[in-house]
Amino acid sequence: YLFELGGQNRELEPSYESLRFALFLAIFLVYVVMACQFESMWHPAIVMFSVPLAFFGVAYALKYMGIDLSIMVFLGGIILAGIVVNNAIVLVDYINQLRDRGYTKHRAIVESCAVRLRPILMTTITTVLGLLPMIVASGEGAEMRRPLAVTVMFGLSSATILTLFIIPMIYYLVGGRDKAVAVETPAP
Repeated sequence: YLFELGGQNRELEPSYESLRFALFLAIFLVYVVMACQFESMWHPAIVMFSVPLAFFGVAYALKYMGIDLSIMVFLGGIILAGIVVNNAIVLVDYINQLRDRGYTKHRAIVESCAVRLRPILMTTITTVLGLLPMIVASGEGAEMRRPLAVTVMFGLSSATILTLFIIPMIYYLVGGRDKAVAVETPAP
């Protein structure tokens, strides 16, 4: 006896392979661009920790809403890989700016989290609210776009919340040492 999948499943398998490759290529290209921008290999690696944090939210949302993996979910994941790093970039870049000004690592992390909290939350909330019509829409083709919106919406939400806690901790662990003479600037 021989068992072989056929029909649509045989056609979808190459599509899933291509989308997995596109997802990994997108993550790699985001890392390379950040490595050129930060002129470091460690800081982009710290920022890239936010990508898996997004997929925790995606997995729970898909399970809770009963949505199967589809091409639209994979496309949402590719979009998410590019969007999610923005919050971590804002945070890590400001930490680096403060450390260049002479702040200690701990003080720079605390200060940057306080200063960048509002912009991070504002960008996330506007993106999530912008996707809300795709989730609640009931018109023609809405069932096809809904998985993409759920993927981006819940992935971005979970990544934002976790980024505000996890990225500062990771930066503290692997962000390098303080300079020999650090000038502690009092908080305003």
